[in-house]
Amino acid sequence: MFELKYIIFFIVLFIGVPIAVVFAKRFDFVEKSLWFLLLFFTAKTEDINFFSMETYRGTARGFEIGLVDITAIILFFVIYSRRDKFPITIPAGSSLYFIYFAFSFISIINSDVYIYSFFELWKMIRMYFYFFVVYNLVRSFDDIEQFLKFMLIIVGFITFMVLKQKYLEGMFQTRGPFPHQNSLVMYMIVYGSIFLSYLLNVKNAKLYVWLLAFGAASVDIISTLSRGGMAVFSISIFIIFLLSYRNKFTLKKLGITLVFLIGATGILYKASDTIIERVQTAPEESLNVRVVLAQAAQNMANDKTFGIGLNNFGLKINPPYSYGEHIERKDSDEKGGLVETVYLMVAAETGWHNLLVFISFLLFFYFKNIKNYLALKKGKYKKYRYLPMAFIGCLTSIYLQSTMEWVLKQTNNFYQLMFIFALIVAITKILQKGKEHGKSK
Repeated sequence: MFELKYIIFFIVLFIGVPIAVVFAKRFDFVEKSLWFLLLFFTAKTEDINFFSMETYRGTARGFEIGLVDITAIILFFVIYSRRDKFPITIPAGSSLYFIYFAFSFISIINSDVYIYSFFELWKMIRMYFYFFVVYNLVRSFDDIEQFLKFMLIIVGFITFMVLKQKYLEGMFQTRGPFPHQNSLVMYMIVYGSIFLSYLLNVKNAKLYVWLLAFGAASVDIISTLSRGGMAVFSISIFIIFLLSYRNKFTLKKLGITLVFLIGATGILYKASDTIIERVQTAPEESLNVRVVLAQAAQNMANDKTFGIGLNNFGLKINPPYSYGEHIERKDSDEKGGLVETVYLMVAAETGWHNLLVFISFLLFFYFKNIKNYLALKKGKYKKYRYLPMAFIGCLTSIYLQSTMEWVLKQTNNFYQLMFIFALIVAITKILQKGKEHGKSK
């Protein structure tokens, strides 16, 4: 029997989407509301899962289509209708993504359950489409700052959920609307970094708004009690403070620094009991599990040139496959987990060569962002230098966190990373147009 949720989905797709496109083209507030939802649904995902296999321990478990994808489709048709005035272009970095996708697809030759691989490939297609739409939506720094306002609302929503979980539900490690606390950490590192950079570097910033927003993001991260998460967030904070002071020293920054130190001390003192408890009660076997899973991942990558098959790690870590035979199991039915680093997972599933492509893809945007940072040192767009500062901080933290956890393959965090990548290349596009406009005068 065709489930009701699928009927509703197709009604939304074939009737709701065209109606939404018409209203978005006609009314600016409708379009901006869709911009908000494009961001909001990366945090609060609402999906319909076709051919769901929820019991499989993999990075994708079905052909998901979420409200974020529906929103992206609506906005694609909006920007397509304006292509004569605002041409649609392919974002920089696409070639590397296509190569990464191609090698991921080739890895299927070694998959033992093909549909698992197609689950992940479908997710990769959704991520690129999202990246493409965001890039073509953003035409100015005002557009980016519009998204920043939406971030304030989203962080407020997430913080409400975190506090509810912590104080009303008694949850030891909060996760907000995300599937795992590590997902919350990575997500909030991005927003916290942007808020802090804005607070330190924008002259007319409303201090109480952005300080409160940064504080909320920090509380969310601390409430996860993720030791690695708190460490990498501290690195992002340090980088942003360093770049901000190097950019220009002001008494305002000094004052904010003092407030930050006082506030951080208070928050850490308030949370010290649970943080200490978390450190003391952390299972000793956690590190051992990480090590043996990393060994298994290397066994897989070394065994097959093109990897053991995209999204097949959760299958092949278990008997009858021999990759994880060195792992001690309590009983024969115990299932192995996923390797706790996204880099070894990519190598294991799709080959060492594709890990090189994946790292090149990540570094492309990192260095593109540094180039934007240097380009914004002077000129009419100088006041927006806080953006690449924030991205340097948060991307450094994300890439480091990814050495410890595979969370970057979580749908929420994958979307957010592609959002940041879209903003980076959109900034490059804006700067290039500004330079061309200056030459034409």
